[in-house]
Amino acid sequence: MSADGRPAGSPPAGAGAQPVPLDKATWHRLHPLSPVIRAGRALIGVVVVFVGTLVPGSQGGRGSVFGHLVFGAALVLLGLVSWLVTRWRVQDGDLRIETGLIRRSSLRFPLSQIQAIDIVRPALARIFGLAELRLRTGGSGGNAGRLAYLTAPEADIVRAQLLALARGGEADTAPSGERVLVSVPVGRLVGSIVLSGAALVVLLVGIGLAVGALVAPAGAIAVIGSSGAVGLGLLTMLWRRFNGGYNLTVAEAPDGLRVRSGLIDTTAETIPGGRVQAVRMVEPLLWRPLGWCRLEVDVAGSHRGSGENTPESRQLRAVLPVGTHEEAERLLSRILPDAPGDRSPAPPRARFKSPLRFHNLSWGHNETCAVTTTGRLARVTAWVPLTKVQSLRLVQGPVQRGLRLATVYLDTAGRSVHAAIRDRDAGEAGQDLVELTDLCRAARQSGRLPKPPPGPSEGGLQDAAAGPSSSS
Repeated sequence: MSADGRPAGSPPAGAGAQPVPLDKATWHRLHPLSPVIRAGRALIGVVVVFVGTLVPGSQGGRGSVFGHLVFGAALVLLGLVSWLVTRWRVQDGDLRIETGLIRRSSLRFPLSQIQAIDIVRPALARIFGLAELRLRTGGSGGNAGRLAYLTAPEADIVRAQLLALARGGEADTAPSGERVLVSVPVGRLVGSIVLSGAALVVLLVGIGLAVGALVAPAGAIAVIGSSGAVGLGLLTMLWRRFNGGYNLTVAEAPDGLRVRSGLIDTTAETIPGGRVQAVRMVEPLLWRPLGWCRLEVDVAGSHRGSGENTPESRQLRAVLPVGTHEEAERLLSRILPDAPGDRSPAPPRARFKSPLRFHNLSWGHNETCAVTTTGRLARVTAWVPLTKVQSLRLVQGPVQRGLRLATVYLDTAGRSVHAAIRDRDAGEAGQDLVELTDLCRAARQSGRLPKPPPGPSEGGLQDAAAGPSSSS
């Protein structure tokens, strides 16, 4: 026995998590169970059908059982072939992923264009101790690089090495320090879901069905049968909101903000400095008496999941599903330290054009960022860094022309956050358009990006270089 209690000759503690060499001459394979995890819920359905044929008294006889065995063997063989023909390595500054037997596919992802690498662990993957790496690049397409699946320790190590290579350094797996900024309590999360519009719809529908069942049972059954899919969709949306915000923690680290969350399907994402296209704060009507709000970011690059984690496809990330204004301001100060605070309201005559949202209309700007506020029931505030503005548009509808009003739109690459300076005086809107165009051009030419304050490490947060933007 060794000094630490392990059998003599056994590998040292942590040997299973040794760094995977990312050299040019070595191809790496995914975990052998990757086809099983990718099959996900479909595989569970196949297993249930197969087990049903083995139950005594089931129809089909030996022929049915033999057929299911052949079908199962074919699935196993296809999964084995898929695993054997899939490999990956780092070569000439690119992550190269090859797959396919008859139709060979070779994908290359330049490490220099990587925005972030997220670790996703669906429920089935967690059972087997596996994790998926998702590469997010600056493009808006949904075809992002995926390494699905690796063991959880190996995924952490490979992610750290790829990020180090993306920054131009050597592969490094040394853990970096982080400081927790915000954690969302489960009770507050549940309360926010209960007070959401979807939950109120489910509640009203449930009450209506209960009353209908007492008055006309046959009619209630018919309604449930015809609208069951809609109700299931609402419940699924509520569950995703709960799972996505469960135990959510935002921490500050040298590579950006790290967001971890999830109950069944867990996700660990990193939002690098300088990659945020826009920030949005939503204050629903029912949350306002409690002082709650939701903070979301639009990050460059998107990933549409496939397989078991398809519901996770989105580009807008809630870094604070529900929190206080103090927590939202704390996160905003790390994401956009130069976010403007002062805003000017819309002219009084805008009340005739937008009576419900007039009290929320305002906007402001400085040399690096613009902020707009709008909303009828829910108040929505959007911050857009001027370096991320792709185009500026002045729009004037027929009602606005009669009231001498106009709206200026600030378009970004993400397009998930719609920042608009609504219902301003027409002359003022024209001047704002010219001024913002000059400010956007000057901000891009000078490379002026919001610089985060010093982080938990000596060098603080490391901003990624901003990509080029088209002119306004």
